[in-house]
Amino acid sequence: MKKLLVSALEPSANLHLKPVLEELGECELLGIFDEEFGTPILASREFSVMGFLDIFSKLKKAKKAIDKMAHLSLEASHVLLIDSPAFNLPLAKAIRQVNKNVPITWYILPKVWAWKKKRAKKVEKYCTNLASIFPFEEKFYTRSIYAGNPLLDEIKQTKKSFENSGKVVFMPGSRKSEIKSLMPIFKEVAANLNKENIIVIPKHFNEREIDMLYGDLSGFIISKDAHQSLLNAEFAFVCSGTATLEAAIIGTPLALCYRAKAIDYFIAKRFVKLKFVGLANIIFDFCALEPLHKEFLQDDVNVKNLLNEYENMDKENFFMRSLELKEILSHGSSEVVAKIIDV
Repeated sequence: MKKLLVSALEPSANLHLKPVLEELGECELLGIFDEEFGTPILASREFSVMGFLDIFSKLKKAKKAIDKMAHLSLEASHVLLIDSPAFNLPLAKAIRQVNKNVPITWYILPKVWAWKKKRAKKVEKYCTNLASIFPFEEKFYTRSIYAGNPLLDEIKQTKKSFENSGKVVFMPGSRKSEIKSLMPIFKEVAANLNKENIIVIPKHFNEREIDMLYGDLSGFIISKDAHQSLLNAEFAFVCSGTATLEAAIIGTPLALCYRAKAIDYFIAKRFVKLKFVGLANIIFDFCALEPLHKEFLQDDVNVKNLLNEYENMDKENFFMRSLELKEILSHGSSEVVAKIIDV
């Protein structure tokens, strides 16, 4: 049986890993991943990595894990790295130092189109295969392959037309700081809407975390099924991130909302050279198309602006343009990635 060394640190990485494994068939997993797939050396939930600062605070643990993973590569027939460049780039380098021959596939490449463009050369130096999830990434990597987008595998249903369902979805993110920042505004927006308000909560949150982060949710229906909630909704208020692309693919009109600490926002503005933060808008911009939806950042995330966007957005036009987005992304990625691994 083939042994596959996997580095899937975040919940989203494990979500994208699942359909790849279904396509791949029988194999033994080694490394860091969710326990539903086998017995990892370290479960993803024990080492959730949200960015550079989190890696820095867990540096000792990270170094130990990288050393162990590098030596495990000697037992593997293939290595699969998923996202998380702050961890996976040093890991790729460490693997190459102990194992020059094992094929390394990086799936969901570092977003060098946003910042740290020099990372592209490092990824290409250490990795055998570069599996891209956005068509425009070929402009930044010399030998990436567009595998497709994983969301087209994971989203089972999309809207066939736009309808006023009377349901509005609120998605304040998955990080504690995002939730605490957006929830007071979302609660006030919901109170001003004569709608069925649905709050989407990440599946991995327990009751104690929900109480602590969200507070009183008596004005909402609680859901842990983002895709079904978006499918049924006529509009969504969504924290910046992958969820905005999910909503766009499903065809649900949305307003992107993001509030960060002033110093974090200042640093991001200085280093990230993009006109937009929403993934659908970034994709459209690289295709020389107008943005798909509005983006409300920092102080612009207020009750007046969000209610105004809900009332005045051309929702029918949004739906038609969401079909164009799906055409650009074309297909899912799991089948292509599985074929790359299983050569």
